[in-house]
Amino acid sequence: MAKIDDFFFGSNSVQGIDEARYDNLEPLKRAVDAMANATYQCIYIIDYLKRNFLCVSQNPLFLCGNTAEQVQQMGYEFYLRYVPEEEQQMLIELNEAGFAKFNDMPIKVRRSCFMSYDFHLGNGTSRHLVNHKITPFVLADDGRVWLALCVVSLANNSTAGNIEFHRKGEQRFLLYDLEQHCWCEREMVQLRQQDKEVLMLSAQGLTVQQIADKMCRSVDTVKTYKRVLFERLNVKSITEALATATNSGLI
Repeated sequence: MAKIDDFFFGSNSVQGIDEARYDNLEPLKRAVDAMANATYQCIYIIDYLKRNFLCVSQNPLFLCGNTAEQVQQMGYEFYLRYVPEEEQQMLIELNEAGFAKFNDMPIKVRRSCFMSYDFHLGNGTSRHLVNHKITPFVLADDGRVWLALCVVSLANNSTAGNIEFHRKGEQRFLLYDLEQHCWCEREMVQLRQQDKEVLMLSAQGLTVQQIADKMCRSVDTVKTYKRVLFERLNVKSITEALATATNSGLI
Protein backbone atom coordinates (compact mmCIF):
# COMPACT_ATOMS: atom_id res chain seq x y z
CA MET A 1 0.00 0.00 0.00
CA ALA A 2 1.32 3.42 -0.98
CA LYS A 3 2.07 6.12 1.59
CA ILE A 4 2.13 9.89 1.22
CA ASP A 5 5.91 9.94 1.64
CA ASP A 6 6.20 7.71 -1.45
CA PHE A 7 5.16 10.67 -3.62
CA PHE A 8 8.16 12.75 -2.52
CA PHE A 9 11.78 12.12 -3.46
CA GLY A 10 14.96 13.94 -4.39
CA SER A 11 13.77 15.24 -7.75
CA ASN A 12 10.71 17.06 -6.36
CA SER A 13 12.11 18.17 -3.00
CA VAL A 14 12.28 21.93 -2.43
CA GLN A 15 14.20 24.03 0.07
CA GLY A 16 14.93 27.68 0.74
CA ILE A 17 11.37 29.07 0.66
CA ASP A 18 10.67 31.29 3.67
CA GLU A 19 7.18 31.72 5.05
CA ALA A 20 7.05 35.36 3.98
CA ARG A 21 6.83 34.31 0.32
CA TYR A 22 3.48 32.67 1.00
CA ASP A 23 2.05 36.09 1.81
CA ASN A 24 2.38 37.00 -1.89
CA LEU A 25 0.46 34.00 -3.24
CA GLU A 26 -3.08 35.30 -2.79
CA PRO A 27 -3.22 36.73 -6.36
CA LEU A 28 -2.26 33.28 -7.72
CA LYS A 29 -5.10 31.66 -5.79
CA ARG A 30 -7.55 34.21 -7.15
CA ALA A 31 -6.23 33.56 -10.66
CA VAL A 32 -6.91 29.84 -10.25
CA ASP A 33 -10.45 30.55 -9.07
CA ALA A 34 -11.02 32.83 -12.06
CA MET A 35 -9.71 30.22 -14.52
CA ALA A 36 -11.84 27.52 -12.90
CA ASN A 37 -14.96 29.67 -13.28
CA ALA A 38 -14.43 29.75 -17.05
CA THR A 39 -13.94 26.01 -17.62
CA TYR A 40 -15.47 22.65 -16.77
CA GLN A 41 -12.03 21.43 -15.68
CA CYS A 42 -10.79 21.22 -12.11
CA ILE A 43 -7.69 23.27 -11.33
CA TYR A 44 -5.51 22.99 -8.26
CA ILE A 45 -1.99 23.86 -7.11
CA ILE A 46 0.45 21.46 -5.46
CA ASP A 47 2.93 22.91 -2.94
CA TYR A 48 6.06 20.75 -3.01
CA LEU A 49 7.63 22.49 -0.03
CA LYS A 50 4.74 21.82 2.36
CA ARG A 51 3.72 18.66 0.48
CA ASN A 52 0.07 19.61 0.24
CA PHE A 53 -2.45 21.39 -1.97
CA LEU A 54 -2.23 25.18 -1.90
CA CYS A 55 -5.71 25.60 -3.37
CA VAL A 56 -8.39 23.54 -5.15
CA SER A 57 -11.12 24.84 -7.47
CA GLN A 58 -14.80 24.13 -6.87
CA ASN A 59 -15.33 22.13 -10.07
CA PRO A 60 -16.74 18.72 -9.05
CA LEU A 61 -14.88 16.52 -11.55
CA PHE A 62 -11.89 15.93 -9.28
CA LEU A 63 -13.60 16.09 -5.90
CA CYS A 64 -15.28 12.65 -5.61
CA GLY A 65 -18.22 14.02 -3.63
CA ASN A 66 -16.09 16.20 -1.35
CA THR A 67 -15.97 19.97 -1.16
CA ALA A 68 -12.93 21.78 -2.52
CA GLU A 69 -11.97 22.66 1.06
CA GLN A 70 -12.10 18.99 2.10
CA VAL A 71 -9.88 17.94 -0.81
CA GLN A 72 -7.42 20.71 0.00
CA GLN A 73 -7.34 19.54 3.61
CA MET A 74 -6.71 15.93 2.55
CA GLY A 75 -3.84 16.82 0.24
CA TYR A 76 -2.06 13.71 -0.97
CA GLU A 77 -4.30 11.55 1.22
CA PHE A 78 -6.92 12.22 -1.47
CA TYR A 79 -4.96 10.07 -3.96
CA LEU A 80 -4.67 7.24 -1.46
CA ARG A 81 -8.44 7.27 -0.86
CA TYR A 82 -9.75 7.69 -4.39
CA VAL A 83 -7.16 6.31 -6.84
CA PRO A 84 -7.15 2.49 -7.25
CA GLU A 85 -4.26 0.93 -5.35
CA GLU A 86 -2.72 -0.57 -8.50
CA GLU A 87 -2.63 2.88 -10.13
CA GLN A 88 -1.12 4.60 -7.09
CA GLN A 89 2.19 2.89 -7.85
CA MET A 90 1.96 4.18 -11.41
CA LEU A 91 1.50 7.74 -10.09
CA ILE A 92 4.53 7.37 -7.86
CA GLU A 93 6.69 6.10 -10.73
CA LEU A 94 5.57 8.69 -13.27
CA ASN A 95 6.05 11.52 -10.78
CA GLU A 96 9.63 10.49 -10.10
CA ALA A 97 10.38 10.03 -13.81
CA GLY A 98 8.61 13.26 -14.73
CA PHE A 99 10.31 15.46 -12.17
CA ALA A 100 13.70 14.03 -13.07
CA LYS A 101 12.90 15.13 -16.63
CA PHE A 102 11.77 18.60 -15.50
CA ASN A 103 15.05 19.03 -13.64
CA ASP A 104 17.00 17.98 -16.75
CA MET A 105 15.52 20.89 -18.70
CA PRO A 106 17.23 24.30 -18.72
CA ILE A 107 15.66 26.47 -16.01
CA LYS A 108 14.51 29.11 -18.49
CA VAL A 109 12.28 26.61 -20.38
CA ARG A 110 10.86 24.61 -17.47
CA ARG A 111 7.65 26.63 -17.33
CA SER A 112 6.99 25.72 -20.99
CA CYS A 113 6.93 22.00 -20.17
CA PHE A 114 4.05 19.87 -18.96
CA MET A 115 3.32 16.24 -18.21
CA SER A 116 0.01 14.52 -19.04
CA TYR A 117 -1.34 11.16 -17.86
CA ASP A 118 -4.58 9.28 -17.17
CA PHE A 119 -5.82 7.54 -14.03
CA HIS A 120 -9.09 6.53 -12.38
CA LEU A 121 -10.83 8.44 -9.62
CA GLY A 122 -13.73 7.33 -7.46
CA ASN A 123 -15.03 4.75 -5.02
CA GLY A 124 -15.65 1.07 -5.74
CA THR A 125 -17.35 0.63 -9.10
CA SER A 126 -18.15 4.35 -9.37
CA ARG A 127 -14.94 5.41 -11.07
CA HIS A 128 -14.14 7.59 -14.04
CA LEU A 129 -10.94 7.99 -16.03
CA VAL A 130 -9.46 11.47 -15.83
CA ASN A 131 -6.61 13.19 -17.59
CA HIS A 132 -4.18 15.05 -15.36
CA LYS A 133 -1.85 17.74 -16.66
CA ILE A 134 0.85 19.22 -14.46
CA THR A 135 3.15 22.14 -15.25
CA PRO A 136 5.57 24.26 -13.21
CA PHE A 137 3.83 27.36 -11.84
CA VAL A 138 6.35 28.96 -9.48
CA LEU A 139 10.00 27.93 -9.29
CA ALA A 140 12.28 28.09 -6.27
CA ASP A 141 15.47 30.16 -6.51
CA ASP A 142 17.43 27.10 -7.66
CA GLY A 143 14.92 26.35 -10.46
CA ARG A 144 13.17 23.48 -8.69
CA VAL A 145 9.38 23.31 -8.95
CA TRP A 146 7.93 24.88 -5.80
CA LEU A 147 4.31 25.21 -6.97
CA ALA A 148 2.79 23.17 -9.79
CA LEU A 149 -0.44 23.97 -11.60
CA CYS A 150 -2.62 20.91 -12.22
CA VAL A 151 -5.62 20.62 -14.55
CA VAL A 152 -8.02 17.66 -14.38
CA SER A 153 -10.43 16.82 -17.22
CA LEU A 154 -12.16 13.71 -18.51
CA ALA A 155 -9.69 11.46 -20.34
CA ASN A 156 -9.91 10.79 -24.08
CA ASN A 157 -8.38 7.33 -23.66
CA SER A 158 -9.99 4.18 -22.28
CA THR A 159 -7.16 2.95 -20.04
CA ALA A 160 -4.90 4.44 -17.38
CA GLY A 161 -1.36 5.49 -18.24
CA ASN A 162 -0.68 7.35 -21.50
CA ILE A 163 2.12 9.30 -19.81
CA GLU A 164 3.51 12.10 -21.96
CA PHE A 165 6.07 14.86 -21.41
CA HIS A 166 5.72 17.90 -23.69
CA ARG A 167 7.53 21.16 -24.27
CA LYS A 168 5.30 23.84 -25.78
CA GLY A 169 6.02 24.46 -29.45
CA GLU A 170 8.01 21.25 -29.95
CA GLN A 171 6.92 18.74 -32.62
CA ARG A 172 8.33 15.83 -30.63
CA PHE A 173 7.31 14.63 -27.19
CA LEU A 174 8.30 11.89 -24.75
CA LEU A 175 6.10 8.87 -24.00
CA TYR A 176 6.82 6.89 -20.84
CA ASP A 177 6.97 3.10 -21.18
CA LEU A 178 5.71 1.55 -17.92
CA GLU A 179 7.08 -1.87 -18.85
CA GLN A 180 10.58 -0.71 -19.76
CA HIS A 181 10.51 2.15 -17.21
CA CYS A 182 11.95 4.68 -19.62
CA TRP A 183 11.03 7.62 -21.86
CA CYS A 184 10.70 7.11 -25.63
CA GLU A 185 10.64 9.93 -28.17
CA ARG A 186 7.58 10.29 -30.37
CA GLU A 187 6.45 12.62 -33.17
CA MET A 188 3.39 14.83 -32.65
CA VAL A 189 0.46 14.27 -35.00
CA GLN A 190 0.31 17.10 -37.54
CA LEU A 191 -3.10 18.30 -38.68
CA ARG A 192 -3.66 19.62 -42.19
CA GLN A 193 -5.55 22.86 -42.73
CA GLN A 194 -8.67 20.96 -43.84
CA ASP A 195 -8.50 18.86 -40.68
CA LYS A 196 -8.51 22.00 -38.54
CA GLU A 197 -11.37 23.50 -40.55
CA VAL A 198 -13.50 20.37 -40.12
CA LEU A 199 -12.81 20.35 -36.38
CA MET A 200 -13.57 24.03 -35.88
CA LEU A 201 -16.76 23.92 -37.95
CA SER A 202 -17.87 20.76 -36.16
CA ALA A 203 -17.27 22.50 -32.83
CA GLN A 204 -19.76 25.15 -33.99
CA GLY A 205 -22.41 22.42 -34.37
CA LEU A 206 -22.52 22.40 -38.16
CA THR A 207 -23.74 19.32 -40.03
CA VAL A 208 -21.63 17.58 -42.69
CA GLN A 209 -23.69 19.31 -45.39
CA GLN A 210 -23.16 22.71 -43.80
CA ILE A 211 -19.43 22.05 -43.41
CA ALA A 212 -19.23 21.05 -47.07
CA ASP A 213 -20.96 24.29 -48.05
CA LYS A 214 -18.63 26.38 -45.88
CA MET A 215 -15.52 24.67 -47.26
CA CYS A 216 -16.79 24.61 -50.86
CA ARG A 217 -16.30 20.85 -50.95
CA SER A 218 -18.61 17.92 -51.61
CA VAL A 219 -20.22 16.02 -48.77
CA ASP A 220 -18.23 12.91 -49.73
CA THR A 221 -14.99 14.91 -49.54
CA VAL A 222 -15.82 16.18 -46.06
CA LYS A 223 -16.67 12.64 -44.97
CA THR A 224 -13.26 11.53 -46.26
CA TYR A 225 -11.58 14.35 -44.35
CA LYS A 226 -13.32 13.20 -41.16
CA ARG A 227 -12.45 9.53 -41.69
CA VAL A 228 -8.76 10.32 -42.25
CA LEU A 229 -8.79 12.71 -39.28
CA PHE A 230 -10.22 10.01 -36.98
CA GLU A 231 -7.51 7.60 -38.15
CA ARG A 232 -4.75 10.15 -37.54
CA LEU A 233 -6.00 10.94 -34.04
CA ASN A 234 -7.00 7.33 -33.26
CA VAL A 235 -10.55 8.33 -32.26
CA LYS A 236 -14.05 7.20 -33.22
CA SER A 237 -16.14 10.39 -33.09
CA ILE A 238 -15.92 14.10 -33.73
CA THR A 239 -16.35 14.71 -29.99
CA GLU A 240 -13.28 12.58 -29.23
CA ALA A 241 -11.38 14.24 -32.07
CA LEU A 242 -12.12 17.70 -30.69
CA ALA A 243 -11.09 16.70 -27.17
CA THR A 244 -7.88 15.00 -28.35
CA ALA A 245 -6.87 17.89 -30.61
CA THR A 246 -7.59 20.46 -27.90
CA ASN A 247 -5.81 18.57 -25.11
CA SER A 248 -2.78 17.98 -27.37
CA GLY A 249 -2.58 21.62 -28.44
CA LEU A 250 -3.20 20.76 -32.10
CA ILE A 251 -5.83 23.49 -32.54
